[in-house]
Amino acid sequence: METSELLKKVRQIEIKTRGLSRNIFAGQYHSAFKGRGMAFSEVREYQYGDDIRDIDWNVTARYARPYVKVFEEERELTVMLLIDVSGSRDFGTVNVMKKEVITEIAATLAYSAIQNNDKIGVIFFSNQVEKFIPPQKGKKHILYIIRELIDFQPEERQTDISVVLEYLTNAIKKRCTAFLISDFMDDKGSYKDALTVASRKHDLVAIQVYDTRETELPSVGLLKVKDAETGEERWINSSSASVRAAYRTWWETRQAAMDDAFKKCRVDSVSIRTEDDYVKALIALFDKRNIKA
Repeated sequence: METSELLKKVRQIEIKTRGLSRNIFAGQYHSAFKGRGMAFSEVREYQYGDDIRDIDWNVTARYARPYVKVFEEERELTVMLLIDVSGSRDFGTVNVMKKEVITEIAATLAYSAIQNNDKIGVIFFSNQVEKFIPPQKGKKHILYIIRELIDFQPEERQTDISVVLEYLTNAIKKRCTAFLISDFMDDKGSYKDALTVASRKHDLVAIQVYDTRETELPSVGLLKVKDAETGEERWINSSSASVRAAYRTWWETRQAAMDDAFKKCRVDSVSIRTEDDYVKALIALFDKRNIKA
């Protein structure tokens, strides 16, 4: 992408996502993730309106009247964006590519983190770690991240989610909040062990971005299809009901396995189609975390 075109695109993404994070996500983001950055400070007597979940039952029993724990919010959290840059992100049938939606979601989360005084870092991955941007603060850092989100070119095109999860576990020593943003088109499907380890050490959130056309085949006769990650091409007869049913079963089975892995590892997740309003989806995700807190 030419420099002038890139700068224009960066500016467009900056204006849109900065506005979203400031006007819509400020409160939701703060409340959804602040609980992971609270440190115990002291206890005091219970006052009307205090959250009963903060009652310190040991101290309450000792003094025969209710006491609550007082927490101080840690001054900053570290937020990591794990961004899938494999070949399958370059796909979209409803006005927008998966890559573009991933970019906007990541930029919005980055601005939300900065406004919450958090550090933000990025790991780009395919079937290897393509690039690591260490966590920092500041507008200059955010603009650098957005430029990379738009224009970064990976060396590989395939996907291995376990690689980035293992890297996160080893590279980020202090507990962080990590957003894994991918279409989860991982043919190996063997990332559950790495997910288990990473989710125990970090507060991990999974965001799947997919296209409607990936969920089922249209009945339009013979189709020549190409795997964006391996380059393999083949002809399929989409007019065949059995072929369409087999494809649909494959998609549903893969989705069920993914959802099961998230559930067992206690990883909050949301799936967003390219045609969906990702703002509503993210707000719903944040609200779900607030209810669980």
